[in-house]
Amino acid sequence: MTNARHPAFFGYGSLVNRATHDHAPSAPVTLSGWRRVWRQTVLRPYAFLSVEPAESEIQGLVAAVPDDDWAALDRRESAYLRHSVSPASLSAPDWAETVQIYAVDDTHHAPDASHPILLSYLDVVVQGFLREFGRDGARGFFATTTGWSAIHDDRAAPIYPRHQALTGTERRLVDDCLDEWGIVRLPG
Repeated sequence: MTNARHPAFFGYGSLVNRATHDHAPSAPVTLSGWRRVWRQTVLRPYAFLSVEPAESEIQGLVAAVPDDDWAALDRRESAYLRHSVSPASLSAPDWAETVQIYAVDDTHHAPDASHPILLSYLDVVVQGFLREFGRDGARGFFATTTGWSAIHDDRAAPIYPRHQALTGTERRLVDDCLDEWGIVRLPG
């Protein structure tokens, strides 16, 4: 194995789900000084998952960006800007030279809008948290995320481009958490 060091990103949503990207190596970590938030934007009629500085901590995945090749990831995250993560805010693996995080560009923010969250997007995020952090980590995602709005139930005809097939257990966990948090579900 090589001792190569790479720039890396901290994924806190769909990038936690390794099935949505091929960035390696990667490792689950906890980041302090940030929180997850659903953001309303002028870019689309559905909410984006983002982060903002806050006195809290969130779990996520650090993954390498070999050869400093951010182009494909920047295209995927085109609504977002990259920000440097302080080395003191997480215990990054030895191979992570620097770590960056994507947050929705403030110029796109539409605070008065009320866009629903795509269920196919949420499914991907929760599936990733289940795989990386187990049931408690997936449930913790709901507890450590703010800005919840109604859910657009597109599970039967997914709109999210990187949707994944969920097992019955994964679907039940998402549905149970939505019910427990009282999050309204709109028909697709």
